[in-house]
Amino acid sequence: MGRVTRRVSVVLATLGMIMVPLAAHAATDTDTTTINAVIGSTISMTTSGTVNLNVTPVSGGAQTSAADTVTVATNNSTGYALTLANSDTTLTLVSGANTIAAHAGTQAASSVLANNTWGYHVDSVGDMGTGGAAQSNVTTSAIKYAGVPSSAAPNTLKSTSTVTAGDVTSVYYGVKADTTKPSGTYTDTVTYTATTNP
Repeated sequence: MGRVTRRVSVVLATLGMIMVPLAAHAATDTDTTTINAVIGSTISMTTSGTVNLNVTPVSGGAQTSAADTVTVATNNSTGYALTLANSDTTLTLVSGANTIAAHAGTQAASSVLANNTWGYHVDSVGDMGTGGAAQSNVTTSAIKYAGVPSSAAPNTLKSTSTVTAGDVTSVYYGVKADTTKPSGTYTDTVTYTATTNP
């Protein structure tokens, strides 16, 4: 009787060991994802829209100039470039059959306005120097001008290197006329282009 009891106890103990559940082992893995928020470049520009140059000519020539205010805003981290050109390939101011020619000076080799010509000046651009200012019917002026270039070959007025909420460029337009030029409103259009830098 005693042996039977011991055998049963051993068998039950063995069964108990077999029935004990094994401890669970979880499998894991990790990975990452990169979030890129790509903010595109934007640019906007405003100008004065119209520049009026009122000249009362005299025999030796009278000159008037006024500024066009060009304002550019961009979020581009490398800034922008601003160019100027005539809106077409005809570089003259036109009043019916009459014209005022583009000034012969260039941005790299500017000069004072000749009679019956028109042009532009931007301080510290090319060799124009500084001192650009509005003038009204002056007979002599030391301000140097360039003729507005053809739309096929615009001039770069400036290039910046950072973001701006409103960068201002003053572009002065001047016209000089003598009494041989018929009265009238002489008109042409220029085009500014602001482009974000790469």
